[in-house]
This record gives sequence, structure tokens and C-alpha cells, in this order.
Amino acid sequence: MLTAFARAFKTPDLRKKLLFTLGIMVLFRLGAHVPAPGVSFENVNLCVKEAESAGAGLFGLVNMFSGGALLQLTIFALGIMPYITASIILQLLVVVIPRLEALKKEGQSGQAKITQYTRYLTVALSVLQATGLVATARSGSLFAQCSVRDQIIPDDSIFTTITMVIAMTAGATLIMWLGELITDKGIGNGMSILMFVSIAAGFPGALWAIKQQGNLADGWIEFGVVIVCGLAMVGLVVFVEQAQRRIPVQYAKRMIGRRSYGGTSTYIPLKVNQAGVIPVIFAASLLYIPALIVQFSGSQAGWADWINQHFVRGDHPYYIITYFVLIVFFAFFYVAISFNPEDVADNMKKYGGFIPGIRAGRPTAEYLSYVLNRITWPGSLYLGLIALVPTVALVLFNANQNFPFGGTSLLIIVGVGLETVKQIESQLQQRHYEGFLR
Repeated sequence: MLTAFARAFKTPDLRKKLLFTLGIMVLFRLGAHVPAPGVSFENVNLCVKEAESAGAGLFGLVNMFSGGALLQLTIFALGIMPYITASIILQLLVVVIPRLEALKKEGQSGQAKITQYTRYLTVALSVLQATGLVATARSGSLFAQCSVRDQIIPDDSIFTTITMVIAMTAGATLIMWLGELITDKGIGNGMSILMFVSIAAGFPGALWAIKQQGNLADGWIEFGVVIVCGLAMVGLVVFVEQAQRRIPVQYAKRMIGRRSYGGTSTYIPLKVNQAGVIPVIFAASLLYIPALIVQFSGSQAGWADWINQHFVRGDHPYYIITYFVLIVFFAFFYVAISFNPEDVADNMKKYGGFIPGIRAGRPTAEYLSYVLNRITWPGSLYLGLIALVPTVALVLFNANQNFPFGGTSLLIIVGVGLETVKQIESQLQQRHYEGFLR
């Protein structure tokens, strides 16, 4: 990885792209510390410190994706989450709505229209989420245990509320634009890089908090154990994320005029973790819903007390089992809607391709579906086990819910890091043909 970056900085145009990307990342982090208009900066800081000592609670996932900007009520409080949500919704709608499915098959022009729809939906979701966040902060529910939670927004006028909603919506839109700038003029993969920056920004503080809370040798032993476990988990994630089942494909030789086409061999790469981090996000978001209902309803009934006891604290057996089952379910669900074996089989048949030993057409689709289900099982179990790491840390190290080497954060950081290095290496190969000259 370091070699790839060193070679990239020696290439003038790649160096410009890297410096441009670094500049956007710095701008993104600066915006995450600019308070929204109407917010009491001192009271917010006081409540944030109390929340960090007790864990971010219900808003921990969104706060992680915003790089800590959510609980600080900055102009970038919504972070990248509106765009992520809009992208996931559009991916699901492509399967359901025939018009969107037709646009996806049109190629680049159709994909451009889907991207435009994603932008519109991002703005709409940003307005809804900003309104909900401001209302939650004004009601005092954002920091339920803070002594000055009712004084976070001193001015409760309609004008101040509308101004805050507009500022946060504009911040989310600006983040989306910055991500597209990195994709167009930087090293690419812009939205993922901004997500990487948001999550990585909380690592130093979370690690140092573990050291301060430790009891053995002033916390250095706990700190060292966490670092070693983190490196081991990174190695495991890299191994599984790179693992794939390569299905060989042979293309028949065809004669058109005096020229022959085809006759080549290739393969279909099926990743063990075909769904990525999406199932973990789906499962965590779904588990937040019962606790949110209880928090906003303020009910003291038996059902509310049962939810508070079993589905708010992450170390309860009911929560752990439900979380794991949901991750496995969503892994199969997302793979089913994102990879269509019948389409792959039809395209192979159209261009004269076949899997050795398997007849073209429906038998090929059935074989691909069989293989995909077989490799999705270990991938889903791996996702579930990785996602439960914060729960283990909660018990062993008395850490909060934002344990730095949590499943979601680790999967995103490693995945984005690997993808970024691959992009840099591919651009280097376009400029230096060392493999062909040696």
C-alpha cells in the first residue's frame, strides 16, 4: 500500500489528484466542527462529553457515519447518511419498478438518470432527517441524561428551527457534491472515501478512552490488547473480503467473415461477502426502531419497559441473537436483489459463453444460484460475528457502544482502503507499463 502511494506521488497527474482529494477531506472535517446557527456550543460540548462517557446510545450509528458531527449539531451533522440511504432505496426500487430497471439496462445514460434521482432523494431525505434531528434536540431527547439538554437550542422560534434545517440540508448536499468532486477530479470512489474519513476520525479518541478507562498498568495493557485484536480483525477482514469463488467461463469460437472471435476463457468472480456492509447497516437500523418508538412515546407501560430492558443495551442475549439473525437474513436478501443469476446466464448465452460441464440457459442460472447460496452462508455468518465484536468489547473492556474496532466501522475502513489502493494501482499501470516491458 505504501509503495503504491509513493509511486503515485512521483507521477504528476496522480499527485494532483491525491492532493485534491486530501484538500476535500480536510474541508470535510472542518465543516464537521462548524456549529449550526442557533446552537449553544458550550451546552452541546457539555452534553457530548456526558454522552461519550455513557455511549452514544440510539444515535451511535449515525453519529459514527457523520464523524461525530451529529451529536455536536454542526452544519455537517447529517453526514453521508442521507446519500447512503437514498442509494440503498434506489437499488431496491430498481428491482421493483420496471422503469428504473429499464434505465439501468440503458448503460451510462440510464445510470446518469438514476444518479440524478438519487440526488433528488438525498435532498428530500436530508430535509426530513434535519427536521427530525432539530425536533429531537429541542425536546431534549438527543441527550436524555444531560443536565442542560433543554438549553441546547436556547431560541425555540420557528425562524431558528427553519434556519437550522436549511443549514443542515445544505451541509448534506455539500457533502454529496464534495464526494462527486473526488469521484470526478480526485482518485475516485468519493462517497466511500468521505465515509472512511468520518469513521477513521473517531478512532484516536476511542482508543485513548479505552486506555484511560483501563485498570491494568494505567490502561496500557487494555490498550495493547485492543490494538492486537484490532490488527488480527483487520487481517481477517482483508482475507475474507478478498476471498472469491471463480467460476470458469468458456466462450465458443465464432467465424465472422475471415476473422474469428471468441475462443477465450475467463471467470465470474463471486465474492464470499457479496453483500458488503449493507446487511449490518440494515440490521442495526431496524433494531433502532423499537427503542426510538419508546423514547419518543415516553410510555411507561410494560411493553416499553420490556423493550428498554432487552433491546436498548447491546449486551443483552435477546439483542445479540436478534441482531445476528437479522444480519444473516439481510445478507441473503441483498445478494438476491443485487445479483440475478438468470440475467448473467442469458448474457453468457447471448455471447456464446458457457460454464464447462453445465448446459447454457436455465441450468447455468440454477448452478450460479446454487453456488451463490453456498458461499453466502459463510459470508453472512462472518458478517454476523464481526458485527458482534462491540458487544464482546462491551463485556470484556467495559467499552461504550462506539468501540473503535466495531464490525461496521472495520468493514467500511478495510473495504474502502482496499478499493482505493486498487484504483491507484490501476491508474499507475495505465501510465507505467512495467509488466509488459520487463
